[in-house]
Amino acid sequence: MEYVLTANNLYKSYNSFKALSGLSIHVPKGSIYGLIGKNGAGKTTLIRIICGLQSPTLGDYTLYGVENRSPKISRARRKMGAVVETPSIYLDMSAEDNLKQQCRILGLPDFSCVPELLETVCLENAGRKKSRNFSLGMKQRLGIAVALCGSPDFLVLDEPTNGLDPQGIVEIRELIIRLNRERNITFLISSHILDELSKLATCYGFIDGGKTVKEISSEELEAACRKCRRVKVTDIGALCRTLDDMKLEYSVISDSEADIFGNCSVTKLSENLYKSGCELISVSDRDESLESYFISLVG
Repeated sequence: MEYVLTANNLYKSYNSFKALSGLSIHVPKGSIYGLIGKNGAGKTTLIRIICGLQSPTLGDYTLYGVENRSPKISRARRKMGAVVETPSIYLDMSAEDNLKQQCRILGLPDFSCVPELLETVCLENAGRKKSRNFSLGMKQRLGIAVALCGSPDFLVLDEPTNGLDPQGIVEIRELIIRLNRERNITFLISSHILDELSKLATCYGFIDGGKTVKEISSEELEAACRKCRRVKVTDIGALCRTLDDMKLEYSVISDSEADIFGNCSVTKLSENLYKSGCELISVSDRDESLESYFISLVG
């Protein structure tokens, strides 16, 4: 698998405080990677290091296969854009002038990309309006447009929906999905709104205490979180034989419990278990969310 970004055993210390303690992640090309962690887990520190705003105390990372200590890392960073914490825009400038200023900073030959970028983030009708008069959602979209200057194929967004109203959240979500599908832009998104992130991400990295707890694809997460019925019995062997006869998919959890997937008639299961000399002790429905999965990982 081709990775846009890999980080290996990253450490970052501020005097006696350790913001990162051996963090490692792998962001596949073309993915929307959801970075999940509590406040203070190290998400923003990691993003600042990747963007070159800070240097790691120990460890290394690669961007497009270029190591962070290589003199070529600055050139590799030109293929990425970022919105860290808050959108980097000039409030006394219009959206159009903000984009032109970013083109100058990047040394682009002209401003031909500006109209297309305004249309991409649905700000074509607000190009001459002062940014200070924008809603929070409009400022966030303008920040993404600024990050898109220079046609990067990797975008890093730190809490892109933070503080937005429901409509603003939907607009940002649709923009990210469109850019990922139509332009094949890879995203690394840090967010604490887990329900919203679950509608976007194709893979996840869970971090806690400055280190990676788990990396998992959306398919693996869906399998881990899908609906099931957890049953507790007196004889797990009899349960397995019964479920095999009933052609039901299941997963053994312990010597007395198993999760049953798909439609299962509790009455029929109880009758079949009784014939096998096994007693059905309890049945409970389970439907784990991304939030509960995260909590089960980090407590």
